[in-house]
Amino acid sequence: MIETFEALRPRLFGIAYRMLGSASEAEDIVQEAFLRFQAAERTSIRSEEAFLRTIVIRLCLDQLKSAQARRETYPGPWLPEPILTEESSGLGDPAEQASRYDSLSMAFLLLLESLSPEERAVFLLRAVFDYEYAEIASMLDKSEATCRQLFSRAKKHIVEHRPRFEASPEEHRQIVARFVSAAQDGDLEGLMALLAEGVTTHADGGGKRRAAMRPVRGREVVARFILRGLELSLKHGETFERAVINGREGFILRDGEHQVTEVLAFEIVDGLIQNLYIVLNPDKLTHVQVKD
Repeated sequence: MIETFEALRPRLFGIAYRMLGSASEAEDIVQEAFLRFQAAERTSIRSEEAFLRTIVIRLCLDQLKSAQARRETYPGPWLPEPILTEESSGLGDPAEQASRYDSLSMAFLLLLESLSPEERAVFLLRAVFDYEYAEIASMLDKSEATCRQLFSRAKKHIVEHRPRFEASPEEHRQIVARFVSAAQDGDLEGLMALLAEGVTTHADGGGKRRAAMRPVRGREVVARFILRGLELSLKHGETFERAVINGREGFILRDGEHQVTEVLAFEIVDGLIQNLYIVLNPDKLTHVQVKD
């Protein structure tokens, strides 16, 4: 039983994290699924994998409905909880690996927020995890026809709102390296050259760290905002560290005690930074802290 669960844990967590945008909540959901799995009558389980993934997806749907209400009163912009990922994930197929990483990006997770919980579930299960409609219908307790309709609506929305020319991993890496160099040097012109005209910065302090309560927009405004913030961080002895965040290169700041105080992730389109995502809320930094 435990061996089966542990083998399935990464996929169950992957589903829950993409559904909720929270690593801590995803872990709680997966653990609750295991407890229900332990307590269930063995004779009532025809497929252990189907049983576990059904519990996870239904718990996520319940959680999302309450989370949407909480986010309406969230202080300032809400961003997903960042996680550190490795560029070599062991998925084997490079195309599959790229697809999985794309579905972890901050931009993509935020786009999922604009779907209904059921649309989000069907889209992820079908487009990212490649389940058949019959399997999805069973998990959601809906008809296959309904699931196809939900997927069609979700896919149309995603296609309409997702940029067509996102940077390749290598281009993304190079632009982030140039961004870090310009920021460290205080090079306003160099920084502005990397930003799209309509670039937007989203900062999530969660009411626990000082952060802009509204998105900051515009090339020069954002460049000055970034330089001002990073200058203060450096004065306080914080250090830069590049890291792979949600599947793409970003960077983190650490204080003198080597604790992560800030995470920056990027959306790069047509060779320019379109969105910056800054997570400062300490409650959301647990999964990027180094474990000794």
